[in-house]
Amino acid sequence: MSSVEARTRFLVRTAKQCALAVSGQPSETPFTAAPAHGLPLHLHSCSRAHYRQEVMFRSLILVLLILPVSVATAERKAVFPSGGIKPVGPYSPGILAGDLLYVSGQGARDSTGNMASDPAARVRQCLNNVKAIVEGAGLTMEHIVYSQVYLHSSVSYDVLNQVWKEFFPKNPPARATLGVYRMPTDTTVEINAVAVRSLAQKKPVTAPSFPKDAPIAAGILTADRLFISGLLGRDPKSGHIPQDPAAQVQLALDRMKEVLQAAGLDFRHVVFVNPYLTPALPLKVMNEVYAKHFEFGNTPARATITVSFLPHNANIEFTAVAVRDLNKRRAVRPKNMAPSPTASPCVWAASTLYCSAKAGFIPGPNGGIFADRVEDQVRQTMRNLLDGLEEAGLDFSHVVASNVYLDNIDDFAKMNAVYSKYFPAEAPPTRTTVAPLPPVERVRSDSGHFPKLEEISLIAVKETARTASSTNRLTPRK
Repeated sequence: MSSVEARTRFLVRTAKQCALAVSGQPSETPFTAAPAHGLPLHLHSCSRAHYRQEVMFRSLILVLLILPVSVATAERKAVFPSGGIKPVGPYSPGILAGDLLYVSGQGARDSTGNMASDPAARVRQCLNNVKAIVEGAGLTMEHIVYSQVYLHSSVSYDVLNQVWKEFFPKNPPARATLGVYRMPTDTTVEINAVAVRSLAQKKPVTAPSFPKDAPIAAGILTADRLFISGLLGRDPKSGHIPQDPAAQVQLALDRMKEVLQAAGLDFRHVVFVNPYLTPALPLKVMNEVYAKHFEFGNTPARATITVSFLPHNANIEFTAVAVRDLNKRRAVRPKNMAPSPTASPCVWAASTLYCSAKAGFIPGPNGGIFADRVEDQVRQTMRNLLDGLEEAGLDFSHVVASNVYLDNIDDFAKMNAVYSKYFPAEAPPTRTTVAPLPPVERVRSDSGHFPKLEEISLIAVKETARTASSTNRLTPRK
């Protein structure tokens, strides 16, 4: 029992004894104070020491009644900017949690639902949508420390960079950029972001091989972690891409190591990695090279996504998050999952839990994906994610951000119908949803397995459990 609990019980007991004494009823536990001024023992002690304790008790009760609302309000707020883009699914535009703001993936449509025909105008509208959420939280675009950009093939990397500089003329964030097949509402660009509450916590990290004129930072240090930009398996100075796929993977990892070292860290500090690879790079090759850089069973959480294309015709890209204090890093593994050489189910970075992407597979012997409907696969995915959360002492109420990868964006509404049941309707987590590749052929294999139709990764924060007595939505004053 903690000292606070013990003191609370003592105050409850003495206040109860005091009430019994004043009413003349016998108390089960006699007081021990000495009589004075001719007062009976129990009335004397009640009139002085226990009266003060009763006042303290009542004050304590008042504090405890207020505390849950205050803590929840301070730790987690959903951001719904006035006049902003209405969410097209069960997610919040932004979530303030601790020192960070998480921003949902924003498309290129404006508040009327229209989308410009010009690619540059689409990127500009997308960033304006992000800006509205950031400013709705009382921050600026300079507060952004990390972003992921998803491009359709109709929007070039050069166009993205040109518009990007308009919004980040100085102190740009780290960024990962990848090409996907399709996105919700058929937007051709989608951008999410992470921002810090205080610019004093944002520190850029430079690396020797990183281009000095790049519109992004190689990495950004915050108070407790490092956000690393997407690093390609391509020489940034010569533009050369090794012919050997394994050499491409090693080159990308060497570049990640360079950024980590510039920040005073190494691979042990990494808590989450997104390996993005094109169909031209075999997953087995990537895993074999990747596993050599991390401790077996203590690897980072990971979401490995095969994408349509990557910048500069690269075939592999790694983006990552690392924790600055190694003592605040801890891998979490449910008992029904064996240790892995490539990914831990979840990893703590201080009070933030990064969870690997999960699909609708049934774990264990003779496991795999058997459900042939996206709704049923989502249910199994959420069950698998909950295993990791519960092993860490959390649940879905702690989730602040998610990424959903669909096989077919036409399943968006079906996925939403199931996904929405796991989160509070008034302030669900932020979310980014994309379909990285063209839909697969939905045919059951000879072993009875069905293709993967969806995959979801999560970020949760320990202090952000919601209370029934509060709804935290942040909207700017009109």
